[in-house]
Amino acid sequence: MKKPTALSIEEKRVIKSLISEGMRNQDILTLINYEREATINFGRITGIKKDPAVAPASTEETAYFKRKKRSFDPITGLNFYEDERLIRAREAMVLAVTIFNGASYKFKTEVFAVLANIAWTYLLHEYYHRADIPPNNTDGSTFALSYMLSRADCPLSKGIRKNLTSLKTIRDVVEHKMLGRSDATWLPLFQACCLNFDKTIVAWFGPRLSLQHELSVALQFGKLDLEQLAQATAYDVPPNITALDAALKKDMSEEELGDLEYQFRVVYTFDSASKGKAHIQFLSPDSAEGKTIQNVLQKFKIADELYRYKPADVVKIVRDATSKPFSMADHTRAWQKHKARPLKGSKAPEKTNRGYCIYHAAHKDYTYNDEWIALLVGALGGDIGVDAPPQPD
Repeated sequence: MKKPTALSIEEKRVIKSLISEGMRNQDILTLINYEREATINFGRITGIKKDPAVAPASTEETAYFKRKKRSFDPITGLNFYEDERLIRAREAMVLAVTIFNGASYKFKTEVFAVLANIAWTYLLHEYYHRADIPPNNTDGSTFALSYMLSRADCPLSKGIRKNLTSLKTIRDVVEHKMLGRSDATWLPLFQACCLNFDKTIVAWFGPRLSLQHELSVALQFGKLDLEQLAQATAYDVPPNITALDAALKKDMSEEELGDLEYQFRVVYTFDSASKGKAHIQFLSPDSAEGKTIQNVLQKFKIADELYRYKPADVVKIVRDATSKPFSMADHTRAWQKHKARPLKGSKAPEKTNRGYCIYHAAHKDYTYNDEWIALLVGALGGDIGVDAPPQPD
């Protein structure tokens, strides 16, 4: 294997040419070492100078070498002359996300599917090129993404391959049908595609190529209204989009659909955020914290559904379920004991125990969930209240 400090034939010839031009050794060394994987020392310059077997590069070759050295991106370290595929791959993904996030664009799903497909194609081409497997077909064309995903030596995980296969299906449909209002339908697929791309390009080619500087969040959702999103997803999806979505998932198991590399899941909290903080918190749904949060993008429930019981409803349900006396005063004692909500007149009425209760600022009251009712029903055989004067709900 060639040592990283070994000079290429091009470098040797350029050094010889620069020496003949009268350039100082330290300037030659600076030029040669710029963005080089492994730097060389002055001894190598002297060695080339004394080696009669090395012919100097032509004026044109030397000028090209200098131009190439000036073409490195200072952030990514990519060079347009040597890393064109990676530059195109990154730009295609940035364009896909930028257009998808643009408020004035209406052609989002279609453009994202096409550009993301291009981004991954270039990325895999570079992978195979560096593995000494020319990504070229016998007719002179290059490998298609679908072909690379089907190869036995494809380096991508099963989840990523399935994600890209679904993306390709969406792209193919774009050629023949209008997808209309489809942007919200495949947000999990697109989000996973972006995060998979960033993770893969960093793993293969280093952290300098991460898109985090350009895209702090892969697909910026902004401040979402969960109820509006729920209504849009439920009622504003054309039949052809629903049919395509079903076709993408029909042969996939629940485990495959749950793979975060196939489609990204977002866990939401109802916690308020300051202006300097994000309104959306991204957590792994499989983490301990993620499991305690009840709103997942794929199957989220809005607050009115999760906390649907008013105090009078709770009293009636508990009484009917246990066939025992249970009054509004008993309920008040119960929430006081379990600290389900603040006392009346609190300056922070929203600081409830959200495992049981939430506060509605719009109509200034509290509602409770199934867990609260289960707690009361289970405890009714014992002492569920406290000996304190009840406060009205």
